[in-house]
This record gives sequence, C-alpha cells and structure tokens, in this order.
Amino acid sequence: MILAFDTYYYSDKAKTVCLSFENWTDDTYYMTYSEVRHGIDEYEPVEFYKRELPCIVSLLEQIDLPDIEAIIIDGFVFLDDNGKLGLGGRLYERLNGKIPVIGVAKTNFATINENKQKVYRGNSMNPLYITAIGLDKDKAAKHIESMSGAYRMPTLLKQLDSLTREK
Repeated sequence: MILAFDTYYYSDKAKTVCLSFENWTDDTYYMTYSEVRHGIDEYEPVEFYKRELPCIVSLLEQIDLPDIEAIIIDGFVFLDDNGKLGLGGRLYERLNGKIPVIGVAKTNFATINENKQKVYRGNSMNPLYITAIGLDKDKAAKHIESMSGAYRMPTLLKQLDSLTREK
C-alpha cells in the first residue's frame, strides 16, 4: 500500500486528506482518509513542518501501517544538501524510520542541489522536484515518473489536491 498526503489551509483550519493505492501505476485510489483540524498555527518560514506534521500524524493514527510501502507528501524531505530535514524528513523520524517518505514539490527550493531529483512528466517543461528518505532518490523519482497520468502532476496527486480543497 502507498499513501499520499496533502493539506489545505483556510482560516485557522487545516483539511488533510490521504489517498491509499496499491501500485505506483494505479489510476484510481483504494481508500480515502480525511480530517479537519482547528486552531492551526500560522506558517513560519522554513518551519513548515510545525504546521503540517501534526495534521499528517493525526490522520495516520486512523490508518493501519504495517503494509505501507511508502508515503508521498506535498513538499520536501530535505531543505539543503547537509541533511536539514523538511516536512518529509520529520515525518520519517516520527515514524522511527520504518516507512520511506517521498517529497513531491511543484516549486524549487534553491538550497537543495544533490538531495533532489527533477522529474519531467508529460509535455511539461516544468519539473517536479523529488526528495526522499528511506529510499534512494533516483528510485523515488522513477516511482513518481511511472505514476498514471499524461500531465506534469500524476492523476492521483491531482485528485488528492482537489479533495483537500473541497469544503
């Protein structure tokens, strides 16, 4: 099982959604988990994990984790090439290093050169930026590249984004 998480913020609330699916090439998801949390802290530059990690961890408590191959997050695992952890890295630590985490970001983070891999999908000239922990970044990039969909964003990640924005 593979899990993909995304969170959308509005007012002082955060809606976190998780899709589960069996194979990297699946075009439909198996299960959806969702939770809205209130009293969410303001965004702190370079400290994004403080805002989103509690949302993901709370939703993870609803999911049976023994057979999870990997978790995909919207964001970065590392924030530089010296191993400074971003949201994905903090999640990996929280899970005691038992489940690989793949970060998929739409915008570049300039302080990362070696710890990220660009993935071009479809006819897009704009890459996705892939970071990973617990799994080789090149293998993680191949997984994201193999995901279903003809466009820059894989179909399931696009659906995930839409589900988080529904009120």
